[in-house]
Amino acid sequence: MTKKIDRLQDWVFRQIHNRHLVYNTCWEDPRCDREMLQLQPDSNVVMITSAGCNALDYLLDHPARINCIDVNPRQNALLALKIAALKHLPHNDLFLVFGKGWHPEWKELYQRILRSELPDYARQYWDDHLSYFNGQGLRKSFYFYGSSGSVAWWARQYLKARPKLHARIERLFNAQDLEEQNKLYHKIEKKLLNRLIQWVVNQHLTLYAVGVPRSQRELFFDQHEEGVLGYIRRSMRQVFTELPLKDNYFWQLYFHGCYFLDCCPSYLKAANQPILASKSDRIHQYTTTISQYLRTHPDNYSHYVLLDHQDWLAANNRPALEEEWELILANSRPGTRILMRSAADVIDFLPDFVRERVAFDQAMAESFHAQDRVGTYGSAYIGTVL
Repeated sequence: MTKKIDRLQDWVFRQIHNRHLVYNTCWEDPRCDREMLQLQPDSNVVMITSAGCNALDYLLDHPARINCIDVNPRQNALLALKIAALKHLPHNDLFLVFGKGWHPEWKELYQRILRSELPDYARQYWDDHLSYFNGQGLRKSFYFYGSSGSVAWWARQYLKARPKLHARIERLFNAQDLEEQNKLYHKIEKKLLNRLIQWVVNQHLTLYAVGVPRSQRELFFDQHEEGVLGYIRRSMRQVFTELPLKDNYFWQLYFHGCYFLDCCPSYLKAANQPILASKSDRIHQYTTTISQYLRTHPDNYSHYVLLDHQDWLAANNRPALEEEWELILANSRPGTRILMRSAADVIDFLPDFVRERVAFDQAMAESFHAQDRVGTYGSAYIGTVL
């Protein structure tokens, strides 16, 4: 019976990921990434697309090529739309679309300027989802669409229905220093992370919507007495009491539903737009797996950014995990850097042949993991191919 339930839960997860845009923004801190990756003018990067924000951030280090890979074509369609907007919209319009999450003349802007600049698959997707940016209906911002955005919208409604708690969180985001952040956060933690929230976040469907599969949920319960809530509590304490919130555009986004000019991803800053627009042809997108991409596009790549997808492979498909590593190493060169993250505090799934060929810098990874403004991963790893 347990195996049948597991199969059903995995099926639900696949249905969400195969039919929906999951990530409307990247949930990894590119400021830490870029320090660990040390991209160079000759860098040839293989990375998972996600929402595309971080590929654009990496482009500011002027690598020769960035290959964005995602099994979900909607994620690549989002990056394609961002690139088209960077290249063809004035900054005011760009910021309304992707900073505020809506534009009063979105339909006309899309039809007249952006639509013809998109590849066919992206054009088809956005033709059917124009409402995401029109600012109408209950969900006014693009950042409340997609499966993760839907969870963010419900969380926001919960807070808005509790005006005192909402006001205290607003003060927290406006705190002047870490001492004030600490005091404000510890005053609200019990009310913010209560029994109702514990029940909601422990549900499979909630986690699937934000891209967390069953295998990672099991990791949370293995590591924390309170399950997912314990994991969230630890993450929030790191983010809200140890790091300044003023430039934390990740958490600010989902609380406010938008970015601000002084608190936003690098691709939305006016000074960066002409740089990114001129270099955007260095980004190439592929709807496939990492392994399939490497089989069909062999090369000596300099960098890999794998996010946390190997958590799923380790729990569900060990042969695929080993094949992916074999292909990564076959398509690397001495000095190639590999960045990955995990929901686990410590991973134990790397094949022996990987540990023989890749030197992981634990001190560097732990240092930047502690500075990560997102705080939702258990650990990070930066390795160099020998």
